[in-house]
Amino acid sequence: MAFQTTINNFAAASEQQRAGVTIEALIGNTPLLGFQRLTAHLPTHVNVYAKAEWTNPGGSVKDRAALNIIRTAEREGKLRRGMTLVDSTSGNTGIAYAMIGAARGIKVKLFLPANASAERVTILKAYGVELVLTDPLEGSDGAIRAVRELVANEPDAYFYADQYSNPANWQAHYHSTGIEIWEQTAGAVTHFIAGLGTSGTLMGTGRRLKEYNPDIQIISLQPDSPFHGLEGLKHMPSAIKPGIYDEHLADRNLDINTEETHEMAHRLAREEGLLVGISAASAMVGALRVAEEIAQTGEPATIVTLFPDNAYKYLSHAPWK
Repeated sequence: MAFQTTINNFAAASEQQRAGVTIEALIGNTPLLGFQRLTAHLPTHVNVYAKAEWTNPGGSVKDRAALNIIRTAEREGKLRRGMTLVDSTSGNTGIAYAMIGAARGIKVKLFLPANASAERVTILKAYGVELVLTDPLEGSDGAIRAVRELVANEPDAYFYADQYSNPANWQAHYHSTGIEIWEQTAGAVTHFIAGLGTSGTLMGTGRRLKEYNPDIQIISLQPDSPFHGLEGLKHMPSAIKPGIYDEHLADRNLDINTEETHEMAHRLAREEGLLVGISAASAMVGALRVAEEIAQTGEPATIVTLFPDNAYKYLSHAPWK
């Protein structure tokens, strides 16, 4: 009888309820991680946390920006039926475009450096996107130049998502990531730390947190030289600066080197059980550096950073191979 009642209740549910959630509904509201061993040397009044962004369905923080870029473009009539979404990417945003595009029936064409990991290329091909591989020596800037040339020649055929200059990128974090951090820390956050790639995460989250409390310190991370192994991060003085980047928003910038980041990636895996990407490891380097400085002062702090993805798309690259 109880089983039949359950069946009857399910049958009476609305079509929407029985359909389950969509891929898009799974984006955001990522958990806030604490640490056991890496932060054991810190005093109890200095806490470090990180948003686990690989729990997004596309496996990275870029799901947030890609979804908002697509929704905004559709709402404003810039992305219409039959058009192809095109952009440059180092991988994660492209995967997010590909996933959401497949779910919505949107054609996607992506330009990415030819040295992108084999895992990311395979994932993109699995989603059925059209790929154009650009000169690996030119990095993400080479992909940007190539996609701009294509769009200039055929402007009506493409919606150029332009993640580096599209305000919908940082607005995604203003309307989600910043709110989540404030709520998950019950307003106790004192520092937010994030790496600079497109800069959307730092710009959007930083602006939202500053509105909640102007005293919250916003700290940016970037490689310490133009020649580095921190994939996904930009050395702003030598790179094409994203149009959405405001160099005055951050209260402080930290330079991170490749070697300490690779070491941290191994430590996170072996001491915390967290197999994360390189940009996530660099975020932990920065967060610990700030935490250790504050520990010297005796002041309390709640430091939040963000782990953009895990390492599963990079295992064929250093420091894992």
